[in-house]
Amino acid sequence: MWPESFRRVVEQLSRLPGVGDKTAQRFALELVLEPALALELGAAISSMPTGVGRCHKCGNLAERVEGRPPECTICLDPRRNNKLLCVVGRIQDLLAIERSGAMRGRYFVLGRLLSPLDGVRAEHLPTAELITRVEALGVEEVILATPPSVDGEATALFLARELAERNVRVSRIASGVPHGGDLEFSDQITLGRAIEGRRTF
Repeated sequence: MWPESFRRVVEQLSRLPGVGDKTAQRFALELVLEPALALELGAAISSMPTGVGRCHKCGNLAERVEGRPPECTICLDPRRNNKLLCVVGRIQDLLAIERSGAMRGRYFVLGRLLSPLDGVRAEHLPTAELITRVEALGVEEVILATPPSVDGEATALFLARELAERNVRVSRIASGVPHGGDLEFSDQITLGRAIEGRRTF
């Protein structure tokens, strides 16, 4: 029903997270109707593999510059607090925390969480690199900001044990009722953590 080149674009777009067939079709049709946009988008995408890399310090996205390892804008920012390190599972988590404006320290992206069902074991985590970063920055507090899932909790517990022997405070992000949410629709674990993580007014 569709031209082969159009179908290939739809297939590739539908491989993206959160993009279904209908959304992929809409995107592809827009690119057909706007050739200039298609060319600009194609050029931008094709330049990413050589232009963007992972920060060699924290694992965030960074611009590749010839002659030196990639380093992200957060690691380059001298105003950041070196004594505070936030450990996240994915780059998406780092971006979400940054949008909140609540974190002014440094980051470390694990890239994966402990998940025995998926074959991800302790030796697959970059624990040695994390400890090296903690020591290099002189970190005083590590915030474990892994998600409140089974894999996220297991990862946080493992890292807390690994960091216990270092002269560093280890904390866990609080989890509780979302802003604007109704208590009656919250699950028991979320409500329990909201009570346990309470703070003085």
